[in-house]
Amino acid sequence: MRYSEDHKAKTHQRIIEEAALRFRRDGVGATGLQPLMKALGLTHGGFYAHFKSKDELVETALQHAVQTLASSLQQAPEESGSPLRRLIQRYLSDAHRANPGAGCPLPTMSAELGQRGEPSTTTDAMVLNRLALIEQGLDGDDAADESVLLLSAMVGALLLSRSVKDPELSDRLLHTTRAKLLEKAASPSE
Repeated sequence: MRYSEDHKAKTHQRIIEEAALRFRRDGVGATGLQPLMKALGLTHGGFYAHFKSKDELVETALQHAVQTLASSLQQAPEESGSPLRRLIQRYLSDAHRANPGAGCPLPTMSAELGQRGEPSTTTDAMVLNRLALIEQGLDGDDAADESVLLLSAMVGALLLSRSVKDPELSDRLLHTTRAKLLEKAASPSE
């Protein structure tokens, strides 16, 4: 039985969305194609009607995650403070820590892609985008260098806070980093 092009496109999108969630939540290596497809009610062999390889799916899912996050940042209800302060507050929040499958792919996926020797140009684009966003919120001649420091601290603190067992230590890593970065992001008028 042949399916319509619309059905194939919807199935393709479902695979991307589920993979994006699982890669961010569990990691690329821990996400097998067979369990991924089974969770969607599809066969392992059906995967190859949509993607040439798992690597192609990884890149596509990462692009999807980046687009979804960018869209959610633009559609976020107005919160108090500068865009940089809002980014820090949201990124280093308890909710983001608790939900890696819907969050930023950098803490989960970038280390793994680097270890596999397969860095992603999508990761490059995401890092450069975040650096530019952060730099816009900073003053001074060293804003470009400070943006690297802030992004690295944000990703590192989120990664570490997710990786420790002690809830108090996890909170300390997340909340202390957030407070210190918010101090750095404070403008003279705030």
